[in-house]
Amino acid sequence: MHVQVQTGTGTGGEHTKGTPGFLTIDHLSKIYPARRSADEPLLVVDDVTVEAGSREFVVIIGPSGCGKSTLLSCVAGLTDFERGSITIGGRPVTGPGTEAAVVFQHASLLPWRTVEQNVAYGLKLRRTAAKDEIAERVHKAIGLVGLTGFEHHYPHEVSGGMQQRVNLARALVVEPSLILMDEPFGALDALTKETMQDELSALFGRIDRAALFITHDIREAVYLADKILVMSARPGRIEREFTVPFPRPRTRAITETLEFEQIVRELRLLLHPKKTQQAG
Repeated sequence: MHVQVQTGTGTGGEHTKGTPGFLTIDHLSKIYPARRSADEPLLVVDDVTVEAGSREFVVIIGPSGCGKSTLLSCVAGLTDFERGSITIGGRPVTGPGTEAAVVFQHASLLPWRTVEQNVAYGLKLRRTAAKDEIAERVHKAIGLVGLTGFEHHYPHEVSGGMQQRVNLARALVVEPSLILMDEPFGALDALTKETMQDELSALFGRIDRAALFITHDIREAVYLADKILVMSARPGRIEREFTVPFPRPRTRAITETLEFEQIVRELRLLLHPKKTQQAG
């Protein structure tokens, strides 16, 4: 069975999108130079155009090596690019800035610092906030991710899921307009992963932020996203764009619906066409 998934503008999640065009990636291409004289330059991302609203949760999914992480790194200002442009809130991205914060797959917390100190670390490095303001923002961020009561614990004293909450709090505390997440739950066990997905979905219903989220997990993409971008194999291009029709707030119950399963199957057909056809 082939399911026609809604594309373009839809009603699902409409209230969460915020200001249109808040994040704009315009005809972006990234080329890595040849490492040896006999090699050809490597085109990783090719002519990618994306728009996201100021409260929109956008998920990018695609095969390994297609350039998803490279694209996210370009948006973060950590990787330069050869063609195209990126703007966040109308400001061109020319390097790391205050508009975006990154949550990586591995928390990489400083083991000699407590949860509270890890969350405060990046904000202190910026030297833009007074001591009292830092304390207030750290307290708020820790509360948002459900770590109240664990402020004085060290990383080795908390679980992997809790370490990822600290990782997310580090991003929230600097109050970025856009949060970039590169497979943040990829290393977690299945039960912890579901819990973190639930909490992240609820969190983005409460905060006024946009998100760009990378995953290989199709079900995770459908559960979390307002919009899903499907990338092709390298060089990465946007093959399809889907608007997820489920309104917010969402609960885990939607993952048991026929409509959810049909969308998952449609995405799987795009990503693994031969396997899906053989299974059917």
